[in-house]
Amino acid sequence: MVGLLAFTIALLTSVSVTLPVRQLALRVGMVDRPDPRKIHLQPIPLLGGIAIYAAVLLAMLVSSGGEAMRQVLGILAGATLLVLVGTLDDRGLLHHQIKLFVAMPMAGLILLASGVHAEVFSVFFPDRAGMLADAALTIFWVTGITASFSIFDYMDGLCAGVSAIASFFFALFAVLNGQVLVSTLAAAIMGAALGFLCWNFNPAKIFMGDGGAMFLGFLMATLALKLRLVGASHGASWLVPIFILGAAIFDMAMVSISRLRRGLLPFTTPGKDHTGHRLANCGLGTRLAVLSIYALGCIFGLLALAVSRSSSWTSAIVAAVVAVAALVAVALLEQAPYERQQAHKPAL
Repeated sequence: MVGLLAFTIALLTSVSVTLPVRQLALRVGMVDRPDPRKIHLQPIPLLGGIAIYAAVLLAMLVSSGGEAMRQVLGILAGATLLVLVGTLDDRGLLHHQIKLFVAMPMAGLILLASGVHAEVFSVFFPDRAGMLADAALTIFWVTGITASFSIFDYMDGLCAGVSAIASFFFALFAVLNGQVLVSTLAAAIMGAALGFLCWNFNPAKIFMGDGGAMFLGFLMATLALKLRLVGASHGASWLVPIFILGAAIFDMAMVSISRLRRGLLPFTTPGKDHTGHRLANCGLGTRLAVLSIYALGCIFGLLALAVSRSSSWTSAIVAAVVAVAALVAVALLEQAPYERQQAHKPAL
């Protein structure tokens, strides 16, 4: 019931706030102008991330209470930092590497301070060394997932739609395992993303900007860290969140492999060489390419459900099969037409 309340508040807020935010972006000149590495042909207002942020913030403040509120405030503090940094970057006021090497790790530290952390090494080494290793893994995970969503917002409706799909599966697992805070946060994100998608799906009337993409990525990383599967094996517990975020992780891996193979740095050499770009160039066009990645997100979510009750050994076999399939998909996508950019381009 609390999750439904959070979803409704976030959905209505996101739908209603996005239009005035769009007007504000136009008034202050916060627009994304066309250039050779982008697919839109007209200037599109940015700042959509503010509408998503406001929707999640209001939903969580209304829906949360008691002892959970302290952790909610900690999560929102890290998210707020990334919204501010991403918005400043959209305005051109920050060097892009500040996001990756300063803001994202700092958000991970804030999350640690609020009590959210990985539980991988401490399962086998329940001492200080295990706790420190998990702390380092938490920062790495938050930085990696936030960065993957930061570069995932390259087509109309892509980042918002995939975030909504992932949030649905996080909410489903949380409900099945009695995690009220996780289900509430996931429902709020899903509502905010779907509300924004009404304005952001092709042809987009507004972009979320880097502030919105980093905000969603940080919250996706947070949901993954907080999700706990009652009675599940260690292998399944670790694999389920990775599968839920599989679409974004695959795109980041594909782009990283492709760019490194060409002697480029993955996060400093933007271009039209992502999964969606290649699918669109194969004849699908923008809409069908985005819908195909939505389908990939659903497939990964269903895989997460399938392995959630499997043994660690079975989970390892499934993970290996999926990894091999992903590498085959990368090899096939490398044969598709895409922009082969130069290494000197400076933005994320």
